[in-house]
Amino acid sequence: MAVSELRLIKRYWEFYEKKDISHIPTRTRGIYVLFEKLPSNFDVVYIGMSGGEKTGIRGRLGKHSRRKVALWTHFSVLEVWDNIREEEVRELEGILRHIYRKDSHANKLGIQKSFRKLAKISKRKWMK
Repeated sequence: MAVSELRLIKRYWEFYEKKDISHIPTRTRGIYVLFEKLPSNFDVVYIGMSGGEKTGIRGRLGKHSRRKVALWTHFSVLEVWDNIREEEVRELEGILRHIYRKDSHANKLGIQKSFRKLAKISKRKWMK
């Protein structure tokens, strides 16, 4: 029996152009990242998720493409396996947003908030 390379992530589309949103299968669940293409790299503009059964990442990207059009040019999608619960997808998104919450480039589409559950455990003192 084949073993997956990753436990959480099933497929990954990296640095697709906005015009390629239709290539993402409907009802895809997971994390997406919006980027602004610069001459030599890509800046993270926004991190989002779709973990429910009713909406997928394709729909979320479509909404983002109609609003704030000039802020992003490319996107990446990390699709989760079917057995990953919505709470787990939210946790992944929360961790990534927490990492980028103070990044001025990653806040162009809205303030990335800290992940409360991560913030709670980070309050424990383990370094002196």
